[in-house]
Amino acid sequence: MDLPGSGDLGVEGHKLSGSELTFFSFSKGAAATDNFSNANKLGQGGFGPVFKGKLQSGEEIAVKRLSRKSGQGAEEFKNEIMLIAKLQHRNLVRLLGCCIDGEEKILLYEYMPNKSLDSFLFDPVKQAQLNWRKRFNIIEGIARGLLYLHRDSRLRIIHRDLKASNILLDEEMNPKISDFGMARIFGGNQNEANTNRIVGTYGYMAPEYAMEGLFSGKSDVYSFGLLLLEIICGRRNTSFCTADNSGIIEYAWEKWDEGRSMDLVDRSISNECQHDEALRCIHIALLCVQDLAVHRPDMSSVVLMLETENIRLDSPRQPTLTSPKRAEDAILWYQNQDLSSDKVAVSVTVG
Repeated sequence: MDLPGSGDLGVEGHKLSGSELTFFSFSKGAAATDNFSNANKLGQGGFGPVFKGKLQSGEEIAVKRLSRKSGQGAEEFKNEIMLIAKLQHRNLVRLLGCCIDGEEKILLYEYMPNKSLDSFLFDPVKQAQLNWRKRFNIIEGIARGLLYLHRDSRLRIIHRDLKASNILLDEEMNPKISDFGMARIFGGNQNEANTNRIVGTYGYMAPEYAMEGLFSGKSDVYSFGLLLLEIICGRRNTSFCTADNSGIIEYAWEKWDEGRSMDLVDRSISNECQHDEALRCIHIALLCVQDLAVHRPDMSSVVLMLETENIRLDSPRQPTLTSPKRAEDAILWYQNQDLSSDKVAVSVTVG
């Protein structure tokens, strides 16, 4: 994929045609972050570190400097640029500019003062600041952002790496989906695609993607369901991997099946939590993490279910593809569903 105006990438201030995206010089990105000092480091993104910076105008920014060892090549970098430059939604992070200078690749984003969702959600002290109302607003915002990507933007986009660390929070704790380096564009009537290079974060990937390389909007729905459970519980999926449970999905199903779904709610907010709303969110999450994509709702249905109190929800089926310890059984089960069983190469990160 050629980047429009790529011949002018070295010209600072050059704008990508049809967008507000500006190309910056490497020196400007370095100066804004005090030469990428550790003091300004905000965190580690999927393909490299993210730094807080300030432009000469005084505007605060977030600068992602791609690691040369990250695995994100020029194509993926251009992919992220082209995608975000065309997206405008209150629940998507806004890309301000970029730089390609030799092997250096930099992205400049709007600065999110509250960093990422995981920095609050999984912190024993900070998580109490996310009361139920804030969590529900975050859930709704993420859902609307995904719906925009899947249906309402000029491009149909599958994110492929939805997780708490890729949800940024603004000064009012509104969520913004970020990190589009692994996203894919769907065109025309295309509903799914296949890849032999599986990228994403282990534990958040839908079974058909992890096992078969198949991805679609329903793959993002699965990741959303798992993230929804984490927001409700205030715990990482991986923290539920014990001798008794393979992860958060199995744990959530057990509580649901026992009629004790409210046990899932983070204790720091359980007293002020609206039970009906929380139970509806748990129900929706279990629908989103169904084993087979055909059994999951699409994001338009998810948003409708979240925003409509009296809507009738289908009963979820018991999820079975939730455990790395059962990988062989899961693959055999999955192949018996008359789906492709070609072997794929897996390249994932642990989150």
